[in-house]
Order: sequence, then C-alpha cells, then structure tokens
Amino acid sequence: MYKKFRYGDVVSAAATQQKLISYNRITHKPEQDTTGHHVHYTPPKIRLRWLDVYRLLQPYIQVRLFDQLKAILPIALYLYLFQEYILLANISELQTILLGLFAVVIGLMLFMEGLKYGLMPFGENIGDVLPRKLGLKSVLFIVFLLGIGVTLAEPAIGALKAAGSIVDPQKAPYLYFILNHRSNALVLVVGIGVGLAAIVATLRLIKLWSLKPLIYLTLAPTLLLSFYMQNDNDLKNIIGLAWDCGAVTTGPVTVPLVLSLGIGIAAATGRSDNALAGFGIVTLASIFPALGVLLLGVYIKATIPHETIIALTQQVLIVSNKPWYGITPFTEIIGGLQAIVPLVIFLFFVMVFILKEKIPKQKFVIYGIILATIGMIIFNLGLTHGLTKLGTQTGELVPSVFDRFSIYFMGVMVIFSFAWFLGFGATLAEPALHAVGLTVETLTQGAYKKNLLIYAVSFGVAFGIGGGVLMFIYKIPLAYLLIPGYIIAMILTIICKEEYVNIAWDSAGVTTGPVTVPLVLALGLGLGKTLNAVEGFGILALASIGPVLTVLITGIWIEWQVHASHKTKQYHLLLEETKKNKPTKPLTTQSLILATKN
Repeated sequence: MYKKFRYGDVVSAAATQQKLISYNRITHKPEQDTTGHHVHYTPPKIRLRWLDVYRLLQPYIQVRLFDQLKAILPIALYLYLFQEYILLANISELQTILLGLFAVVIGLMLFMEGLKYGLMPFGENIGDVLPRKLGLKSVLFIVFLLGIGVTLAEPAIGALKAAGSIVDPQKAPYLYFILNHRSNALVLVVGIGVGLAAIVATLRLIKLWSLKPLIYLTLAPTLLLSFYMQNDNDLKNIIGLAWDCGAVTTGPVTVPLVLSLGIGIAAATGRSDNALAGFGIVTLASIFPALGVLLLGVYIKATIPHETIIALTQQVLIVSNKPWYGITPFTEIIGGLQAIVPLVIFLFFVMVFILKEKIPKQKFVIYGIILATIGMIIFNLGLTHGLTKLGTQTGELVPSVFDRFSIYFMGVMVIFSFAWFLGFGATLAEPALHAVGLTVETLTQGAYKKNLLIYAVSFGVAFGIGGGVLMFIYKIPLAYLLIPGYIIAMILTIICKEEYVNIAWDSAGVTTGPVTVPLVLALGLGLGKTLNAVEGFGILALASIGPVLTVLITGIWIEWQVHASHKTKQYHLLLEETKKNKPTKPLTTQSLILATKN
C-alpha cells in the first residue's frame, strides 16, 4: 500500500535526519605486499545470528503459512466446536489430530513453494520448447505422459487409495475389489483420463476451440454410462467413486503444471492472446477420469466373474506383522517419494535427452524439487493422522444428532446445516478461489465481480455437500441427483455466453483442493458407514456440480442485467435525441420502444 507524505515533511526529513559517512570508513583499506603490489582482498563471509535468520525468513514464511492456515484452521475449529457442543462428544486422539493438522499446514506450505520454484518452471520451459523442436504428435504424446505423471503426484490421490479399507465388501464387492485389489489400475485409469484431457486442452489452446462442444461430447457418454450402471446392482456403487475421482484430479499439481505446459505451447505457437486460454483444463480433467473409472468398472464386470469377486471379498487375511514399508511413517515417506521423484525424472528426461535443452536456474529448480518432496511426505503424514481421522470421526458421530431430537426432521435439518456451513466456510476460505475471482473480474471487464463469483461458488459447494448428506440420510441413489443436475447444467451452457461457460465449469475444480478432498471424502465415508449406506462416495461429485450450476445461473443473470442496462441507455439516448430534433408527431412510449428495438 502506498502512503502519502507532505512534500515539506520529506524535505525536512532529508535535511535534518541524515548522517554523512565517509566512503573510506566503510571500505577495506588497500594493502600491499613486500614487492609493492596490491593484495587482493577477500571479504569475510557474512555471519548471521539466529535472530537475523528469523528476521529475514519471517515475512517470507508468514505469507505462505497464513495462506494454508486460512484454509485449514477455520474448518478444524468448526468441526471441533460442532463435535464438542452439538454432538456432545470428545474428539478422540486430539493431540495426534492436532499434530496431523499442523503437519498438513507445513507440508502444504513447503509443497506449494516447491511446486512454484521446481515443477512449474519445468512445465513452462518444456511447453515453450516442445512445439519448436518436435511435431504435433510427439508434443501430444509427451503431454499425455505428463498428465499421467501429475496425477500420481496429486496430494489428495492418497486419500482415494486409502478409502478402500472403509468399504463393506459384502454390500459393494466390485467397488471393494477395485479399491483394494486394483487400486493401482484405478490410479492409472485416472491418470490416463487426465492425460487425454491434457491432449484435448492443448489442442484447444492451439486451435482456439470453443469449450461448449467439448463439454457436450465428453459429458454425454459419461452420463449415459452412469445411467446404464445405475440399473446394474453390481456396478451402481462405482458411480460415486468415478465422479469423485474427477474431483480428486483437479488439485494443486495437475492444474498448474498442465496449464503452464499448455500456456507455454500456446505462446510458442502464437496463440497466447486469447483471454480465456487458461480455462477448460479443469473441466476436461474432471470429466475424462470419471468416464475412465466407469469404463474400468464395466471392464472388470465383463472379465471377472461375480463368484470370483465374492470369494476374494470373503477371504480374511490375518497378517501378524506388517512389513516395515507398510507402517507409518515409512508408508508416507515412500508415498511422497513415489509421487514426486518419477515425475521429476520424466521431466528431466524430456528436457535434457529429448529436447536437448539445459535446465534454467538449476539451483532454484533443485531447491523447489527438494521442498516439494519434503512437503509431500509431511502432508501425507498429516493426512493419515490428522485430516482423515478428523473427517471420519466426525462423519461417524454426526448421525447421533437424531438421538437428541424427538422430531426426525429437526435432526435432518441440523445435519444439513452442519454440512452446508462446512462447505460454505471451506470454500470461502480457499485462497485459490480469490485468485480466480480477480482473474475473472479482469477478463470480464468488471461485469463478473470477484466477490460475486466467490459467493456463487461457495453457495454451490454448500448446497452440494448438504445435498450429499441428505442423499445418505434418505438413501437416494447418486445417479438420481447427478444426471438431472448435469442435464440442467448442459441446458444452461447452451443459453449462457462462452466466457461465463468457461468460468462456471472450471470453478468446480477450484473448490476441490488438497484439504477439502480428504476431509469431505472421509466425512462422507464415515457418515455412510454409520448410516449403513453401501458406500460413502458421491459428496465430492455433488460439491462439483453445485458451483457449476450457481455460476452459470449467475452468468445468465449478469447477461440479463447488462442487456437491460444497455437497452435503458439506448432508450434515454433516443429520448434526448428526439427532444432535440422536436418531432412533428407526438412522442409515445410505444414508438420509443419500437425505435429502441430497431
């Protein structure tokens, strides 16, 4: 912020509050050796006290730490107060959960900093050089592989893999089989979906395609497949997992890294002047993985007999001692290394051996990669012992509200309100949403205000999570909510202008960050388990469609306001013009309206 000073005060301060120091007093005096030649002076190394180190790093760390605290602290405090004063239940393992939440904050801070200095420059440099050295097919193949790599590096993907232990194998055998026996195939399919989305998004940047046809072409088969699977008792439980996978992929690694690669390609091909070039990747990276997981479920049902699945789920494996790599903290350390190291090796191989380019600012890149790896490991520890425990515990205790109210509807309203405010507050505190709000306000020339977008998205997420809770309480099939919701969204997409369509469909990805995804996923699984639901997936999917609908509706409302304002201005201009010209015929309201339409 700029601060104004009177010119007289500045002149006065410059004249009185200064001290002249001789240059000779702050420089080393020249020395000569025995032969009379000047001796080269090597200044001593700067020695910093711990206090000096703190003063230098404190502003740097404070900003980054505060961003993560804003996203996590309100949610954790809200869950604590709700559990203590509404559910009247103490949080078990409170100290462990607090340490886990602190680890999430520190891990995310280090990871995001490492992403900024280590991984994103890789993506930008590769995107800038790729089109100049390779053909389009080679470029798209590398983009595809990168899409798979970034999916493995997503912090929230660990929460998805860990969800398999909560699913009841007797009620949902195929879902249990995918999560426990085909978890690597699941992650690979999700990665392939992100890779295909990255290819289409890159082509869109180069060819300047509209987003609307891409939404219709990808969403239509996904909805049809969901409708088909809803009528199959073995497959209908996979629908929630598939749509939740779409929410998991649009996190802090996938979107920035693939987007930086795409923008670099667009800049190299001379197509970076499109104001909406950055939008679309989030939408496609959500729909393609959902379609991929649905197809994986159909494939497994077609190739593996139902009897085999049932036999596998009925086997009880008693393991007395887990291997060292299967227990904490070794699991989290190995998971963090597996997420970052293969991606870095792939980027390094492409940059050095395929493109034959040097890595610019190598020290900064290495520094960023180390920070990202350490941050991912710490985040995994916090996820295991903090967010997942807190979300599962709260979800399992929420149904106890019904014991406190004699009227069933009152209990439903309390649970719905809890979920609504959780979604609203978590989204409102999301730092990425504020950044997107500023971008949208700039691109729409102030028509779509930043705060209007923030509240539209927050309301959409709130009603999505609230609707997900009602889905578990009243045992409503997820497809009955998702399919009509997306059909309405497609109709609104036809009506809405292109720029608002881009904003609306990408706004869903902003809400599904590395904090929201594990927490809401664990909350849904815990709630579903307590309410005897077959599985607890689907809340994330509803939290994604909610903001799409609210932002599209808000965009149509803005269009109507702009159109009405424009017609009003035309009306007044015509009125002034007719007064000046003094028409021979009497001026009527009907004639003005007809003239305005013309």
